[in-house]
Amino acid sequence: MNIPQMCPRFEKAMELLSKRWTVLIVFQLTNGPQRFVAIENSIPNLSGKVLSDRLKELEEEGIILRMVYPEKPVRIEYSLTDKGRDLAPLFDHIGTWATRWVEVLPAIEQ
Repeated sequence: MNIPQMCPRFEKAMELLSKRWTVLIVFQLTNGPQRFVAIENSIPNLSGKVLSDRLKELEEEGIILRMVYPEKPVRIEYSLTDKGRDLAPLFDHIGTWATRWVEVLPAIEQ
């Protein structure tokens, strides 16, 4: 039996994108540049510490850009780079797949 080898680039991409919250952060930034608090407030249950860690990782990978505006107070915005924007079609495909196949149970009232 011939077992296909995993492509190292695909494996690295999946490792990066499969970290909790990463894809949701990138997806949120498809709406345009945003400040830290806007991202944090848009994703329920995401802590500021984890968001900070993920933003640093995504910046190191060249997926997001951190812009510091020398104003008083200092304004920092995060946006997608070309590399990050290239993920947008994947979100469209996942959305189509989810609409077709993922069932969401109604919230249980207490």
